[in-house]
Amino acid sequence: MHKAGFVNIIGNPNVGKSTLMNALVGEKLSIITSKSQTTRHRIMGLLNGDDFQIVFSDTPGIVNPHYKLHESMMHFVNLALQDADLFLLVTEVGETLKNHDTLDKVINSEIPVILLINKIDLSNQVEVEEKVAYWQTEIPRAIIIPTSATENFNLDVVFNKILELLPESPPYFPKDELTDKSMRFFVSEIIREKILMYYQKEIPYSCEVVVETFKEENNINKISTVIYVERDSQKGIMIGHKGSMLKKVGTEARLDIEEFTGKKCFLEIHVKVLKDWRNNDNSLRRFGYDNK
Repeated sequence: MHKAGFVNIIGNPNVGKSTLMNALVGEKLSIITSKSQTTRHRIMGLLNGDDFQIVFSDTPGIVNPHYKLHESMMHFVNLALQDADLFLLVTEVGETLKNHDTLDKVINSEIPVILLINKIDLSNQVEVEEKVAYWQTEIPRAIIIPTSATENFNLDVVFNKILELLPESPPYFPKDELTDKSMRFFVSEIIREKILMYYQKEIPYSCEVVVETFKEENNINKISTVIYVERDSQKGIMIGHKGSMLKKVGTEARLDIEEFTGKKCFLEIHVKVLKDWRNNDNSLRRFGYDNK
């Protein structure tokens, strides 16, 4: 008997969805920062065994859209609502149920729900027990598991429960695959992670990273990328005094890309202005966002 299914991770921004998927898959596929809206796409991570395949989906945090970009991010979330065999609904200790159409769809569907109370390492036993009781009242059909994705606490319990609930099915992807995304995608995400880490306020949210060329040679990958921003003033901040900020981003991104690919990397980064790209349908489609 072989089991396989789509285990889709849903929740508000900054509850630890990406950390959770990376820990369960055993690879860093989703970028992680302390800023909200770090995840913009739906990213699949595959966990394979002899008799199972778990297709995890990390999704953007649930937001009320202010830009067309946000609408596209929520489109990825809605796709994850449609093909799920199992939901991992990730919350944290301080959270209560918020009225949101997406959460309502998860709660009211017939698809099994494992509700994770994450980040319990930042709480205490009394608070955790109170939160378990709260969620048992709010979503009686959910299986509730307190977790800490950063500390790997109870993730074995989560894995075993997922395996128990997976439907019988042949695998959906070849067993030697790790993700549905390309190497170009991960290069752009690594660079975007550094931008989120080192720039403040609106700058990281106004940026999109595009890999223009990716040439694999015997001992080195030669990669040329562009960071798009929305205004000339943002371009200046991105580059920094005498190029200092861009050099810092490039150096740290290159090291991570080399670790990820297992090969030396020559990385070029340019900065260009593309006005109001977050609200431009053509730009969003070009960058891989599509609400259709």
